[in-house]
Amino acid sequence: MPGRKGFALRLPPEVYAAVRRWAEDDLRSINGQIEFLLVDALRKAGRWPPPTERPGGEDGDEDRGGGDETDEPKIGNEPG
Repeated sequence: MPGRKGFALRLPPEVYAAVRRWAEDDLRSINGQIEFLLVDALRKAGRWPPPTERPGGEDGDEDRGGGDETDEPKIGNEPG
């Protein structure tokens, strides 16, 4: 995963201890275990993998208009 975002996460001590034990059982770091759990939850919720970015869409600017039904690029002098 290129470019990771770091942030502080505050957990109740009991939750932290449970995640730590689970991470040790799975031979993962606590950070790795939390990431594993989050990705698993995202998959189960139908929110992973994230939608693929379109060229030029890295700044969050995406086409929200109606337009064509397909994502195929137009070639040459095709109408559209």
